[in-house]
Amino acid sequence: MALTFAGRRTAAALTAALLVPLAACGDDGSQEEIGAGKATGAPPARLTVLAAASLTDVFKAAGAAYEKAHPGTRITFSFAGSQELVAQVRQGAPADALVTADTRSMDSVKADTGTPAVIARNRLVIATAEGNPHEVDTLEDLGDPKLKVVLAAPEVPAGKYSRKILDARRITVRPVSQEPSVRAVLSKVELGEADAGLVYRTDADSAPGKVDAVDIPDAQNAIAQYPAATLKQSRNAEAAAAFVAWLSSPEAQNILRDAGFQKP
Repeated sequence: MALTFAGRRTAAALTAALLVPLAACGDDGSQEEIGAGKATGAPPARLTVLAAASLTDVFKAAGAAYEKAHPGTRITFSFAGSQELVAQVRQGAPADALVTADTRSMDSVKADTGTPAVIARNRLVIATAEGNPHEVDTLEDLGDPKLKVVLAAPEVPAGKYSRKILDARRITVRPVSQEPSVRAVLSKVELGEADAGLVYRTDADSAPGKVDAVDIPDAQNAIAQYPAATLKQSRNAEAAAAFVAWLSSPEAQNILRDAGFQKP
């Protein structure tokens, strides 16, 4: 039997009413995740971020905050020395964004990234065992041949910064080991395998009760810069760009400040 005009209007209205909730749901039927993702302007995605080892603790907190504000998005971080991250990018590792501990590392893969933005700064301190049993007070003390000093390897940003400030004061240090990341330097001091090492302020702060931090005067120190950029190989370009942009937002900057990082 043919529907009357009024009947057709009723049927159309019922069809539209049924389609609305279906359109709001994702493939898994989750209305909240898709709706919230659109509200924030970033599409839900699974992102992989290559990040400098010194960002390990703060990025775990930042990632959790970002995921909370962007339901449906999940971030996996791969932490390593910046030189290792650069090698991964050159080898085509599947990732969406890169954050290094120096601009030189980022510049070395500029053909593979979007335009980087510095999101934070850091500075070096001398890490010693808790209580500073060897009474290390200055950079010059690191030149004591009786002191077991560990440094980051020359190709690691922390290693480059360390050598820059030691060379500037003509201090000869013969490290007992040269580590692939600044976190590895910190670990050596924590475990008592070294008497002292040069690490970032934030690294020393991440190990309360395990290491002491001896400040280095500003005039003798080096400032580390952390640039962040999307990777052109990303399959989630829009979501990756949204995360990188968020790192400069007040919320992300507060998280970085709380962890001891300085303003960009």
